[in-house]
Amino acid sequence: MPSQPAAIAAVSLNLPDVAATDALAASFAPLLTGRHPDTRPGGRIHLRGDLGAGKTSFVRAFLRACGIQGRIKSPSYALLESYNLSSLHFYHLDFYRFSDTREWLDAGFRDILQENAIVLIEWPEQAGDLLPPPDLEIHIDHEDEGRTAVLTAYSEKGSLWLTTLFPARPAPPLPTPTEGG
Repeated sequence: MPSQPAAIAAVSLNLPDVAATDALAASFAPLLTGRHPDTRPGGRIHLRGDLGAGKTSFVRAFLRACGIQGRIKSPSYALLESYNLSSLHFYHLDFYRFSDTREWLDAGFRDILQENAIVLIEWPEQAGDLLPPPDLEIHIDHEDEGRTAVLTAYSEKGSLWLTTLFPARPAPPLPTPTEGG
């Protein structure tokens, strides 16, 4: 499978507290569920960041905003937690424990990467280049106070999400460094 394509757009945000992180997560709910007039249901988001950066908290806030009720568990040990809401399928995966990039394929997870499914993957780097690119990647970093989130679109769908949520903010990504210099 090819390596990650070039980024289409990127936005960097300061998230001063948990409420800001939850609000950001909730803002994506209408876009991925198709409740926003310009979007269709489905999409893939990859979440990156150190342990405890807030990836699972982001996913929980997103799923709640989508209408998922009951306990929302971390897939750290089970690898996959799935939810259904009406005709929408939500898949939350955590690849942290993978030691081989092919483990996600061996587990049969390729089958859930359907166009109309909502797929959120923590630690996607554990799958290497075998994982298809996301519509959006969210990298969350701890700061002295709060967090910084860098949202990078890798598809037209992801770019639409960013321009819808941040009309004046998306900027072209930085140029890719050239080899040897």
